[in-house]
Amino acid sequence: YQILLIDQRGTGLSSPISADSLDARFASTTEKVEYVSNFRADNIVRDCEHIRKILCRDRADKDSKLALLGQSFGGFCITTYLSLFPESVSKAFITGGVPPLVDGPDAVYQATYGRMLSRNKQYYERFPRDVARVRSIMKHLNDVDVALPDGGRLSPRRFQQLGISFGFTGGFDSVHQLVFHAANDLESLGKLSTHTLTAIAGSQSFDSNPLYCIMHESIYCQNGTPSLWSAHRVREAQFAAEFEHSWDRISASGENSGPPVHFTGETVYPWMLDDYAELRKLKDVAQGLAEYTGWGQLYDVDVLAKNKVPVAGVSYYND
Repeated sequence: YQILLIDQRGTGLSSPISADSLDARFASTTEKVEYVSNFRADNIVRDCEHIRKILCRDRADKDSKLALLGQSFGGFCITTYLSLFPESVSKAFITGGVPPLVDGPDAVYQATYGRMLSRNKQYYERFPRDVARVRSIMKHLNDVDVALPDGGRLSPRRFQQLGISFGFTGGFDSVHQLVFHAANDLESLGKLSTHTLTAIAGSQSFDSNPLYCIMHESIYCQNGTPSLWSAHRVREAQFAAEFEHSWDRISASGENSGPPVHFTGETVYPWMLDDYAELRKLKDVAQGLAEYTGWGQLYDVDVLAKNKVPVAGVSYYND
């Protein structure tokens, strides 16, 4: 194989999106929202197809097709490629990213929260003493406004987001280390150390990869369906008892025991635009994208049903 690795539009060296880059080009939030709305799988695939035509213009037809390998969101892009340009693909390998072909994300997060409850149960079975540790950390974060070294805020809900690591190999251990060090800080110092705060901030990539937050739910949106902060709505409507805690009451009573605090997974929330320093600058843009109804079609089910391109796919057991 000759290997072609591309930075998808909006990332790496392909016109990366940031608050500063948008401010430099556009004056209004509406313009920014319209611009960012073009950074989805459909246009990523069109970019790749354009590059393919240039690179393969002097090749015979049989040698001009791409063999695609897509990890995570790359699998979504492959499925879009097979919808738009199946004749340009010789074969495809999808690892950990099989799209659900829905028009909106609600069903995705209903399943995600259920899966996260299972992973939390496994985590606390492995580290039972972390039940009390996490509760003490969450009480502290509720009682004290904790600033991160990068200017962000470590709120209780942001700490819960460490559970995104539960989908990775070694994720339980990495979260446990952060919990252990944070609890030790509180016991010995009465506050979280700069070392621990830096480690927590470093484990969360939303500041350095803002598209991961502001465009996250749009990868499930088709045919004009807005996301409307789907994960937040589903959490409040169906999983509040499992993921929400009355920390004011708990802190006032001084309770150190009780049910485990459940970590969340690969989900984004509107309050992140307050807690993450870089995301604050994109708050209006993120809200505009959550309300956006101009999403087009990402997948052609009729074309996919007739697919002749060999495809191999695998999903991670704990994803």
